[in-house]
Amino acid sequence: MNKSINFFKEKEKFDFDEFANEVLEDKNVIESFSNFKSDYENEMQVSISEDFAINESAVKKQSRGFKSVIKLDKNFHIYVHGDRKKIETGQDEKGKYYRLYFDEEK
Repeated sequence: MNKSINFFKEKEKFDFDEFANEVLEDKNVIESFSNFKSDYENEMQVSISEDFAINESAVKKQSRGFKSVIKLDKNFHIYVHGDRKKIETGQDEKGKYYRLYFDEEK
């Protein structure tokens, strides 16, 4: 998921082939995604453009809602649903660490 978000943040224009090569990478995944896109277009009776301008504010807004998982070692998963700026990473004599900042505990 992070590759997708980074792609949209770094590019000014979406190009399907470029997205497929940089984000999806695997030939089978690319083919599967293309088939899904085609099926969706047929079902919904729409046409999805292969290239278009990327709206920076839309990417920023949508990236806040993406859930991501930070997997540490074999026994820790941290689920992130919000602002990753509130997560700090570091390293000290004890090892690597994550520091989390929050406004309210629920």
